Amino acid sequence: MSAESRSILPPVRLPSDAELAREALGAPLFARAVRLARWVGPGTQVDGNGELDPAQLPEAAAALGLDPADEDARADASQAWRVALDTGLVELTGPELTGPGAGGAETGGSEAGGAETGQAQGPQSGGAGEFGGAAAGEDLALVTGGAPAEVLDLWLSALDAVLADAAVPELDDLVDALDQGGTIDFDRLDWNPQREADFLDGVLGNLYLLTVAEGGAERGGAVPLPVLAASMVVPDGMARPTDAVLEQVSDAMMRLDDQFRQLEPIGLVEYRPVDEAVLAETDDEEPAAGTGPRGLDAEEVSRYGMVRLTPLGLYGLRARMREAGIGAPAVGELADKGADALLDAVCDYPEGAAQAEIEQWLTGRELPAAVAELLAAARGADQGAPLRRLRCQQALASAGPAAEPAVRAVLDDPELGGLARVWLAERGAADVPAPAGAMVYWLTVDTIAAQLATDPDADELPLLMESLTAHHTGFFDQVWRVEHPAAGEVLEAMGRLHPDKKAAKEARKAAYKARSRRI
Repeated sequence: MSAESRSILPPVRLPSDAELAREALGAPLFARAVRLARWVGPGTQVDGNGELDPAQLPEAAAALGLDPADEDARADASQAWRVALDTGLVELTGPELTGPGAGGAETGGSEAGGAETGQAQGPQSGGAGEFGGAAAGEDLALVTGGAPAEVLDLWLSALDAVLADAAVPELDDLVDALDQGGTIDFDRLDWNPQREADFLDGVLGNLYLLTVAEGGAERGGAVPLPVLAASMVVPDGMARPTDAVLEQVSDAMMRLDDQFRQLEPIGLVEYRPVDEAVLAETDDEEPAAGTGPRGLDAEEVSRYGMVRLTPLGLYGLRARMREAGIGAPAVGELADKGADALLDAVCDYPEGAAQAEIEQWLTGRELPAAVAELLAAARGADQGAPLRRLRCQQALASAGPAAEPAVRAVLDDPELGGLARVWLAERGAADVPAPAGAMVYWLTVDTIAAQLATDPDADELPLLMESLTAHHTGFFDQVWRVEHPAAGEVLEAMGRLHPDKKAAKEARKAAYKARSRRI
């Protein structure tokens, strides 16, 4: 399989929908939106934009268990109200209303891959006596009576709304940018809605990739804020960022610090904010790209902010990317596919994810039949076949004694016989026939071809070549004759990578013979 055809993103491992739905219901902002939807009644009043009557914010805050006299608590109630409205947990009533949710209209939020690009509006008031009403929406019943997938759909709507809000400048900046007519001067604000939404989407995409990459889970999934900022600002190939670029990284960090504070309550991330003391200490110190602030150890770097996607956050970003047409696989989605689809897909997966996918595929299947299907799918002389056979061998490693009849059935197969002998020998099986010399060389070429397809720059590859060739006298005199389509390619790679200079020279000569033989 060519590199171009491979998936861009590694597969993500997600909990069940039921577990994710429980996590969604426990997200503080979503839970508050649900509570307000249950609190709303005949006396609830909203203005022409659907905003809750300011006089009722203290009551709404109290319904959330917050201090009604606290300004921040009232702001939290207002935010929860907007989320309830955007998700359909609350519906507006009254023909004079023109804001979100009125008459069943779209309630806003961002589409996957970017926020709405409509013009932002300045502060508006419905005016005295221009209030309408609100009632619990039909979707509120899904919170307790819906399937997990329906709950997650509600949460995704809430996520879209919060992401759209996170891309908007702070209120103080908006007020400062108001002209005399009460509208926003975008030139003075230096804010482009689509640009800001794209920036946040790009940051979240990079965070997703860093999280699902091999080893990401083992690292705890937490990423320093300077690393994320640098990933969006520092040009590719810039080994040492300039002072101007480092200043941009610092500015981006401050933007992200505010945005991740907004995204944490919806359950997307766990965030350790930038230490306020750091801001006071480092006015003249800029973060180094890729590794955090220059000269600091890991503990000090964490003071500049650390962010981790939650399992719910991984689910949410994957859903948005898939809606935008981006391939974002998940471990387990191949469980009902055939062995050919399984092996083709896991060829693109990191080792750990491939093993997890294979184990899920085998679960619930009759093992002898499943092994026979895997072996049949591993055959082929195409470019991707060696890696398919390597993944098949990986799958067989998970199989127990019940797989032995299916494995023995391919002992005489020229493409699978070597693989079958290795599997049987590793389990101490009796009566394993010795392979013919041609099969040994064919298996060696196939093994190296698979490793080249996995990672041609792997440090272990030269050692593998040395190990495979050390036990066979006259290896290069024989291997170029092997009827394997990748023989020439493998010998050329051995000529470049073999740690023994004499063997490398012999490999280059054999590669020439193999190429000439096929002309």
